[in-house]
Amino acid sequence: MAAFRTVSPILHGRLAQLPPLSFRFLRFSSSFKAADLVIERSAAPKPRPDPSTLVFGKHFSDHMLTVDWTDAGGWETPRIRPFQNLSLHPASSALHYSIELFEGMKAFRGVDNSIRLFRPMLNMERMHRSADRSCLPLFDKGELLACIRQLVALDQEWVPYSLDASLYIRPTFIGTEPSLGVSRAGKALLFVIVGPVGPYFATGSFSPVSLLADPAFVRAWRGGVGAYKVGGNYGPTIAVQNEAVKRGCQQVLWLYGEEEQITEVGTMNLFIYMTNEEGERELITPPLDGMILPGVTRQSLLDLARTWGEFSVTERTMDMREVLRLLEAGRVLEVFGAGTACVVCPVGSLLYKGKKYEVPTMQNGPDLAKRFYKELTDIQYGRTASEWAPLV
Repeated sequence: MAAFRTVSPILHGRLAQLPPLSFRFLRFSSSFKAADLVIERSAAPKPRPDPSTLVFGKHFSDHMLTVDWTDAGGWETPRIRPFQNLSLHPASSALHYSIELFEGMKAFRGVDNSIRLFRPMLNMERMHRSADRSCLPLFDKGELLACIRQLVALDQEWVPYSLDASLYIRPTFIGTEPSLGVSRAGKALLFVIVGPVGPYFATGSFSPVSLLADPAFVRAWRGGVGAYKVGGNYGPTIAVQNEAVKRGCQQVLWLYGEEEQITEVGTMNLFIYMTNEEGERELITPPLDGMILPGVTRQSLLDLARTWGEFSVTERTMDMREVLRLLEAGRVLEVFGAGTACVVCPVGSLLYKGKKYEVPTMQNGPDLAKRFYKELTDIQYGRTASEWAPLV
């Protein structure tokens, strides 16, 4: 409690205004420091796979970042060490009560051979919010990013020499409290692993996918944790994904409530490009209402579209009745998902209540999904200079 020995009246007033979860961990706000990072190099580097053979999430680099935390001592020294298995107590809270969260980001080898990240502070901010919601200790977002940059720099040869592949970065935060009590974890581990990846979907990086829209299945709900990147949002969706495959679809269009509000597609944010009642083109995506994950790619598409100023950009709710009405009227121009893993993924059809609805793509001029894909990948691979893609 030494951090609370002297509290000025001004600081005390600010503390009183903080939400309870943030206040709970304020005494550890100094966090770990990248300047204290200890690096242990691997004595047995692994062979790197051919970029043309890469699949998503199957290969991992030579090193990992780990930072331990305890309620009694706070954050320990951050360490980069050889990639290795974790040793966990069988009663660790992450294993029993899903006290865990993660992030997904990438590093890219550009046309100039420089390595870039993509809007990494958005990932750090989202991870910080997820930690707060999960009652895990808070950390300095900039210090974590600085540690990640050093990990990527150390394993830079694992960043594929390819414009069709990248290095996936998976920061993860788990409760390691060795107790079966349902309570805040008094011990935790933050770790980061990285590995080269190819296209997320086996069908390729830009093949249209088919969606199952069934109101019997719900991904998230108001008042829940749909807006946070926690494992509990993902594991229970696997059975529904398998059901979609059984019905001849590749992904799930998640619906919510009696009105069958559309929310997300698979693990991606959803976009609909349409002609509105005024005859103007409009891009629509569901709003961040607590059920929707605030995706980095989602925000980037919105930012790009608003910068272009060529069509309306709207964040609003939309239900299946409206979607079907727009499809039947021929006013839907494109539907696509967006996320870090796939960047942009077009939708080709919907299966709803036993009926298949074809989703058109643009027939005249460049289609929007491909334009977004090109704009983002040009930034990520250094073909277009942008502050969104800082060098490692």
